[in-house]
Amino acid sequence: MNQSNLQPLTTKELNYIADSIMNEDLLIKQSVAAAAVSHSNQVQQALNQYIQTHQKHLSMLEESLKAHQNVAPSQTQ
Repeated sequence: MNQSNLQPLTTKELNYIADSIMNEDLLIKQSVAAAAVSHSNQVQQALNQYIQTHQKHLSMLEESLKAHQNVAPSQTQ
């Protein structure tokens, strides 16, 4: 991401990203649990692909937050 074009995130955007991170994490955990108890190789393979997809989504969300960290307003106390 080009940091010179970044704007600070709004509270609504930050809340949406936080919710999305929690959802992706939950999907990963549920998929890992399902793959662990599945007796079908096809189901396990599909779940492993699903896990990888959601890990990528999680990484993208975290990278987005890190990229915006430098443009976030600082709080003075």
